[in-house]
Amino acid sequence: MNSFSTFFVLSVTAAAFCAPVTKTAVDDRSFAEGYLKKFFNLTDERGPSTRRGGISPMTKKLTEMQSFFGLNVTGTLDAETLEMMKKPRCGVPDEKVARFSTFGDKPKWNKRSLTYRIQNYTPDMSQEEVDNSIEKALQVWAKVTPLKFTKMNSGTADIMISFGQRAHGDYYPFDGPAGTLAHAFAPSQGIGGDAHFDDDEKFIFRSGKGYVLFLVAAHEFGHSLGLDHSQDRGALMYPVYSYRNPDTFVLSQDDVKGIQSLYG
Repeated sequence: MNSFSTFFVLSVTAAAFCAPVTKTAVDDRSFAEGYLKKFFNLTDERGPSTRRGGISPMTKKLTEMQSFFGLNVTGTLDAETLEMMKKPRCGVPDEKVARFSTFGDKPKWNKRSLTYRIQNYTPDMSQEEVDNSIEKALQVWAKVTPLKFTKMNSGTADIMISFGQRAHGDYYPFDGPAGTLAHAFAPSQGIGGDAHFDDDEKFIFRSGKGYVLFLVAAHEFGHSLGLDHSQDRGALMYPVYSYRNPDTFVLSQDDVKGIQSLYG
């Protein structure tokens, strides 16, 4: 090989290794880091093991996330993992996982009669449709437990329900259209039990383009009663939203075991 040919090959090889990272790749990694911080407690710590070639915090959390969702465990941000991260879902973290969907420390209400209040309404649906969806969502859990729910029109209820956008007063801002649909808090004093819905989403009553409020609310009320996320893809408490016919909806055995472990 002559000197010109050698120079050409070396130049092409160097260019290949120095090719700039695309903006899409940078954006995807930034998005993934945000997702893992929010749902799997990724931190920015740089310990000795990381500097010496150990497993990075990002790789560790990617592995945890892939294992949780039943994906191929690669520890890398592959297309399958990124696709799962971009699905609409609940805003409660996934880091606590039990054999079925109960929180590890099992917070629960120490009473069987609970009150709820709808503080405001989404413009996407009529007030009657919202009322029906919320009541039906609570009855999903009442049917398999001794729990009873009573609606209040004023005052402070055990479960306060509201629709809001972005920063809405609880230090857990929503993220705009798509992404996080809602979140709720485990039983406790104050904000405990409350459920918040992202009003940048399109909520619907039965079918159409948007998210069925009944399904989103039933999931969130599971958190309001003490349940965490489930790894069972067929469970209501699986963190990712999927459409099901509200008129034929039934709880999975995973959901039933979880709620009955708390309330009988």
